[in-house]
Amino acid sequence: MIEVKNITKSYGSGDTAFQALKGISFTINDGEFVAIMGPSGSGKSTTMHILGCLDTPTTGEYLLDDKDVSKLSDEELADIRKDKIGFVFQSFNLLPRTTVLRNVMLPLIYAGVDEVERERRAKEALAAAGMTETHFLHKSNELSGGQIQRVAIARALVNNPSLILADEPTGNLDTMTGEIVLGTFQRLNEQHGRTIVLITHEPDIAEHAKRIIHIRDGAILSDTKHQQRIVHHHENI
Repeated sequence: MIEVKNITKSYGSGDTAFQALKGISFTINDGEFVAIMGPSGSGKSTTMHILGCLDTPTTGEYLLDDKDVSKLSDEELADIRKDKIGFVFQSFNLLPRTTVLRNVMLPLIYAGVDEVERERRAKEALAAAGMTETHFLHKSNELSGGQIQRVAIARALVNNPSLILADEPTGNLDTMTGEIVLGTFQRLNEQHGRTIVLITHEPDIAEHAKRIIHIRDGAILSDTKHQQRIVHHHENI
């Protein structure tokens, strides 16, 4: 699914140029759950922006579903973000006085999907993200932090993307609620076969993935599969 070949990313020019990525390469297959981990300034956010088609590399190739996205126009990148990638951010980005169901339906409204199909797909995505039907008509400002993040996960799922990119998704949550959200990602990966890339600076968060790519100073330090730390509870919080 993802093939990154010797990607570099530089900002600025001449003496003031900063090289955020120094020729990184890796492959992520369909159905993998991978964490990209590193401290602040390591290059992990730059990597996430390139994987999410929010930025393009200075040199190197990025193939997503066998398509070279490193050379595409802004319009073509926007189409890939809309059709192939689901984003989950630390800050949730939900509309506060809008129902859970409508928040999840919004991407489908922009995509021109008809109302009946929008509602069906939104309910399916909410169920996959672990939300119960009793919460579908609640406003998002009436929910707990963990519930809000699961609504954000459902919104990321609703276009049936090839790839889910989660950028520090538990950063605004307490530890127990964060564990439940990470359990949601594990369930989506195990039961629904979703490909998930989790960006984090915390080793204990990264351990919830099945593979950890460790980045420091713009280079890959290690890329290892390991025994995933499993979350066994998915109750509503």
